[in-house]
Amino acid sequence: MTVILAALTFFVLLLSVPSSLREAYARDGFYVFSREFIEDIPRRLAGPGRLRFVLQPLVAIILGIQGGQADARAGRPPYLAGILFHRELRGELTRTAFAAILNLLLLGILLDSISQWLILGASYPGAALVVGPVLIVTPYVIARSLANWKARPRS
Repeated sequence: MTVILAALTFFVLLLSVPSSLREAYARDGFYVFSREFIEDIPRRLAGPGRLRFVLQPLVAIILGIQGGQADARAGRPPYLAGILFHRELRGELTRTAFAAILNLLLLGILLDSISQWLILGASYPGAALVVGPVLIVTPYVIARSLANWKARPRS
């Protein structure tokens, strides 16, 4: 499943590169770094892809809670603290998070690309690589950290 999703996501992003580059050349900059990107956010929230702004973070939160509880059972520190302050755990924590959210991350990028075409009439790969992951990684990290903190035994 992951390979198919990755291939489909790559294909959709690849299809959007030529038009995105033409438009970047015409506007003297990339969409993701433009004022228009910020102004288009409300259109994304109201368009056909608006349900993903609820479902993707919700699934990421559920996965984060599961990961945080597993961290607490294993005696690891809360996720964000482990990433920032425990160099020896950083690799393991990053690998477990990536494994847990890889399909969701790919789906987020794919859905953002498709919703851009539906809502904006064009797809911008840079924006999809920013918006999709933000909708997933941010709630995941917060939920995993809080779930670990909540599940830790109090002394």
